[in-house]
Amino acid sequence: MSYNLENQVIALAGVFQSAALVDQLAKQGTVAPTSYECSLKSLLKVDATSTLDVYGDIYGLQLGLKELIAVLERKQDRKKVDVVRYALTLLYLEGKVNKRGDMLDVMSQRIAQIQTQTLHFDPTHTNIISAFASLYSDTISTFPQRIQVTGDPRFLRVDENADKIRALLLAGIRAAVLWRQVGGRRWKLFFMRKKILQIANGMLR
Repeated sequence: MSYNLENQVIALAGVFQSAALVDQLAKQGTVAPTSYECSLKSLLKVDATSTLDVYGDIYGLQLGLKELIAVLERKQDRKKVDVVRYALTLLYLEGKVNKRGDMLDVMSQRIAQIQTQTLHFDPTHTNIISAFASLYSDTISTFPQRIQVTGDPRFLRVDENADKIRALLLAGIRAAVLWRQVGGRRWKLFFMRKKILQIANGMLR
């Protein structure tokens, strides 16, 4: 996968999309189906030939692009402040994961097992979501700094929603890993903001 800003924007949109979906689930108890499926399926694309191939097509990333644009234009709704917090924490945690070869090996092995399960279940099936959630709990959740999800207790207390949130956070980590792989760095969010905005707006459909 090449180091160009277009690929970095795609991966970054993946991070923000996961963060936005977590926020939706936590506060509304539902998610945008197309975006949800796109983010979850990205976890299974370990042999993708391009950055966009991880997500299938740009249409599945529209939510993430809109959230990214809102943040970079500094027009983010104050109600969406948690989305930014989740996204930035995902980027931070990916840096921790990147230093843990043992954890990366575990994640790779477990994802391979889940891929086998998808021969029998759809990627959005509760069995697959549960497997993703378990992987997140056994790896990312072991770091001292965890993502504290805030929302409506009525939705957060539902076990199925909790699993979906963990699965989406795992998808966010996957997107952050991809972002680093194609040359993404946090300083670019500040010093290349206008260029990133231009590319992201060009990807909106």
